[in-house]
Amino acid sequence: MDGRKRSRRIDIGSVPLGAGHPIAVQSMTNTDTADIAGTLKQIRRLELVGCELIRVAVPDEAAAEALPEIKKGMTVPLVADIHFDHRLAMMALRAGVDKVRINPGNIGARWKVKEVVQAAEDRQVPIRIGVNAGSLEKRLLRAHDGHATAEALVESAAGHVSILEDLGFRRIVISAKASDVLRTVATCRLLSERFDYPLHLGVSEAGTVRSGTIKSAVGLGILLEEGIGDTIRVSLAGDPVEEVRVGYEILKSLGLREHGPIIIACPTCARAQIDVARIAAEVEEQIADLKGSVKVAVMGCGVNGPGEAREADVGVAGGRGETVLFRKGKVVGKVREGDMVGVLVEEVRRLVHEE
Repeated sequence: MDGRKRSRRIDIGSVPLGAGHPIAVQSMTNTDTADIAGTLKQIRRLELVGCELIRVAVPDEAAAEALPEIKKGMTVPLVADIHFDHRLAMMALRAGVDKVRINPGNIGARWKVKEVVQAAEDRQVPIRIGVNAGSLEKRLLRAHDGHATAEALVESAAGHVSILEDLGFRRIVISAKASDVLRTVATCRLLSERFDYPLHLGVSEAGTVRSGTIKSAVGLGILLEEGIGDTIRVSLAGDPVEEVRVGYEILKSLGLREHGPIIIACPTCARAQIDVARIAAEVEEQIADLKGSVKVAVMGCGVNGPGEAREADVGVAGGRGETVLFRKGKVVGKVREGDMVGVLVEEVRRLVHEE
């Protein structure tokens, strides 16, 4: 996108952030990290839908001891999420993780911070500073009348950054999140103005798949359209696979990434003469594994339908049990309603294979 902020490049394993590189989509497992088999099973599902960075919680030594096997079984970079205990960060770094999420201001004495920073620098592993409105330092809350304002969040992030910079460390990624959209947007705008480190975007504790998707789409959409952000996580209460799918849909809607099919379907108004909702949902499910970018239209009437279907790569438009099939703007036949799902899926797969 023209006008995108040019942040400095930070490599997370094989994935570059910043400096104009594609905005990376990430997620976090919700399994017990010490359960290696269960965690790897979820990681593989995330990899299949295109997750580019995967974070795991490391709350104790059992989780940290599982990291080498987990790392060995992955094809994308591994991020360790750590709070308070610098020993867990050291274990994660020795295990070969590609990034650690740790706030240097809350892991104890300076020598502990220095030890972690030196180990990260030796391995060229970035540190992500993660500030959250729900866990802001009490001194900052007092200074801002008891509220985790955007300014307070930025001040917290800046304090953590200065600790790392004072130790000569520059492999930094920053995130600062709140559970409401406007405060998150305001915070990230201020961070973008103040720092050139890559920014990790997200609306914290966004909510259920329905409400969380809406809040994330609004918040991340505003920031991404303004050229802010280098990696995103859509935080949803549920299956993390949905976080990845929603993340890509947000990026695709802004023209920032091409990843898999785009489904266009008309609203189910009284003009629709086929079961648009069912057909579109079944087609979307059956082509969800495709990585190629293709636009598919399912239109149920003759008003907007033919135009939208003609503009899509593959589409149907019409009604009364039978529709016209379009491919790359040309009419290629007619399809009965009962055959639409199969025909559309076949045409899409053939088109992706040809390209």
